[in-house]
Amino acid sequence: MTTDPLLTLHQLFSPSFPVGAFAYSHGLETLVQEGRISTAAQLQGWLEAVLEHGAGWSDAVLLAQVAQGADAAELAALATALTPSAERRLETVKQGEAFASTVSDLWQVNIVPAPYPVAVGQAVRALDLPLLPALQLYLQAFAANLAAAGIRLVPLGQTEGQGVIRALSPLCEALAERAMTASLDEIGGFAPLSDIASQRHETLYSRIFRS
Repeated sequence: MTTDPLLTLHQLFSPSFPVGAFAYSHGLETLVQEGRISTAAQLQGWLEAVLEHGAGWSDAVLLAQVAQGADAAELAALATALTPSAERRLETVKQGEAFASTVSDLWQVNIVPAPYPVAVGQAVRALDLPLLPALQLYLQAFAANLAAAGIRLVPLGQTEGQGVIRALSPLCEALAERAMTASLDEIGGFAPLSDIASQRHETLYSRIFRS
């Protein structure tokens, strides 16, 4: 019996898939504590920047490259080098390790532990999953996890949080389309507020999240 590949993708990016994404805020906790993000509109603006100019875009390019046959070990090293702080490195490495282990066990394929987008790219290739929806759902899951962190931290209402995720869907679609044909020369971005927040996070007096 075969499974619709879209159902497999939804399982891989479901909040119940055990990668521990709920434990990370990507530096958002710092920004909330400093008073820089206190509304749904500010959360949406920050997420737009992170998606288009930060880790969202870089992750999408890495995922697409690996899924299309690029060397996973080389791109794992690049993905690690792109992380701007120790906690952001922990965020991508630990999620990637958990993802690789679970996919390897469930589908009996060899997914080498690597930073999260590289591990996902390996799975997309190994399981012969469609790349465009994989990119769309990866980016949406990335945004949804951070929006959920924002709901708890700001705090926001559940409906407000869902409104942020809904508003970001067209951007996730557009970035996925671009990443399909992007080269490694197009990787990287400029999201200094997010990067500095992730560096400052480890010095916060009290913390809920690991990044």
